[in-house]
Amino acid sequence: MSKSWTPSSWRQKPIVQVPDYPDQERLKTYESRLSGYPPLVFAGEARALKEELGRVAKGEAFLLQGGDCAESFAEHNPDNIRDFFRVFLQMAVVLTYGAAQPVVKIGRIAGQFAKPRSSPMEKSGDVELPSYRGDVINGIDFNEASRIPDPERMIMAYRQSAATLNLLRAFSQGGYANLEHIHGWMLNFVEGEQSERYQKLADKITESLDFMRAIGITAETTPHLRSADFFTSHEALLLGYEEAFTRVDSTTGDYYATSGHMLWIGDRTRQPDHAHVEYFRGIKNPIGIKCGPSLDPDELIRLLDILNPEDEAGRITLIARFGAGKVADHLPKLVQAVQRAGRSVVWSCDPMHGNTIKASTGYKTRPFDNILSEVKDFFAIHRSEGTHPGGIHVEMTGKNVTECTGGARAISDDDLSARYHTHCDPRLNAHQALELAFLVAELIKDERDDKSLKNTNTA
Repeated sequence: MSKSWTPSSWRQKPIVQVPDYPDQERLKTYESRLSGYPPLVFAGEARALKEELGRVAKGEAFLLQGGDCAESFAEHNPDNIRDFFRVFLQMAVVLTYGAAQPVVKIGRIAGQFAKPRSSPMEKSGDVELPSYRGDVINGIDFNEASRIPDPERMIMAYRQSAATLNLLRAFSQGGYANLEHIHGWMLNFVEGEQSERYQKLADKITESLDFMRAIGITAETTPHLRSADFFTSHEALLLGYEEAFTRVDSTTGDYYATSGHMLWIGDRTRQPDHAHVEYFRGIKNPIGIKCGPSLDPDELIRLLDILNPEDEAGRITLIARFGAGKVADHLPKLVQAVQRAGRSVVWSCDPMHGNTIKASTGYKTRPFDNILSEVKDFFAIHRSEGTHPGGIHVEMTGKNVTECTGGARAISDDDLSARYHTHCDPRLNAHQALELAFLVAELIKDERDDKSLKNTNTA
């Protein structure tokens, strides 16, 4: 770490994807106020996550990262948080059973408020206004007052994140995540094949728990059966907010971002000489880098040199997002470059962001078949390269939305308007998320069986 780094040294670098606040003094006032607020997460928790991700990098665990595209103030209520957590637990159980290894659970939640935009302006008819950049910055309503960036929204985002974290900690550690409740995690509207598959899996796990109870192993004696380690993450786009929550850990003297356990750099803000990379190089949290089609292998290695010069396991998660049909054009070159450099990383697949299209009805959507295709290609390429396909990164909700087409319930373009609730990009509903989890579990099992066969033949 260069001694020239400080939590504010990013301010001396070029920066993109930042809002244009009309009153800079007011912005400074709110950033200063935030810097005196309690942290949302703690350094020890971030270190624990980094250790778990280190196991993923070694092929000993699998990463499940998912949640809302962009959290909103309007939809903040306990039922939405509970339903998301229920589906997330279901996905994790399916993956754990399929992988026969631990699943690291990270939500896109309690901080995922800011969104990069392809254009700074948005046009509707003859009216042009600043683009919606997430509730932490401006409002989604298409009018001039709503679209003016307002720094007071950072206070609202902090308070919502704190309330969300409070509930998530209660759910994950207070008994809701107890495996003995596995049958109760099913949402009422999830039915058909996925429901039947999940109930069969739940029955098998219940039988195993009954056997374990008979020999004296219970949820009371085994903490991992009655609770779940759950971490939070978000894209660190609004660096003034992040700087306010960058604190020195009293036990190590290192800087940690305390707005979330894991932060990531977006595909639009990963320029090596720009502000976002400058900020990230100084914090000790595990971090992600979104890897899109424009990322050159040499640039990726340069980013790893800057962000993880000591090659710490669990420090870097590379989140691949190319789009169906494009994975083979880009991922092998990146994997090979990282292999040649001998770097330790977690490889994760984001099958959402490269597969956004405009439906015939005018809605943004993501075809479920394209999402599945990208995941399958991701696994196939890692199998070919002899590397570990370490995780998936999805935008999802526990609500019964109709935002992504396809899936077992065959949502069509005409169905999108029924329950299209996202504030930004389309999300998988609970039924589609569970369907994806079963597919990934099968892919993990195939990979495990393939490795076992190779080891047997070698022996």
